[in-house]
Amino acid sequence: MPTMQRKQFYPMWLAGLMLALMTSWGHADGFKVTDTNGKTHTLAGYKGKWVLVNYWATWCPPCLEEIPDLIALNENKKNNLVVIGVALDYRNAKQVTEFAEGLLVDYPIVLGNPQIVRQIGPVQGLPTTYLYNPEGKMVAQQVGLITRAAVENYIAGKAPRKKN
Repeated sequence: MPTMQRKQFYPMWLAGLMLALMTSWGHADGFKVTDTNGKTHTLAGYKGKWVLVNYWATWCPPCLEEIPDLIALNENKKNNLVVIGVALDYRNAKQVTEFAEGLLVDYPIVLGNPQIVRQIGPVQGLPTTYLYNPEGKMVAQQVGLITRAAVENYIAGKAPRKKN
């Protein structure tokens, strides 16, 4: 009988834990992270802008494939979007910064750790991307490769309609 109770308890405990964790992600007070240049970035500090947070790693082929699109998204000021890259699974800060510089990454790079992941959201695979709207609410997430076109189309679809 005790074994049966443990089997019933485990799924309820796991569901409760997942619910508690999920409710803490994506809130407007959001995250506070420091990039490799020492600059602090907060979700609240980007109020009024779309914020795209992208988890990546130097060894991840799809992550590297999407970097040119992320650079283009960050440079296109018309879309009112900022990109923040969060490097995971790295040896040291120098490895990440030299790698990003070699790819001409112009958006902030943060060295990821469990505390940062708890602030932003879970990583089920690499790359993983979270998109926050201008009000600071997490509105989309994707595990796997993203493209500039997909992000721009999503944002365009959420833009307020102009009245004629």
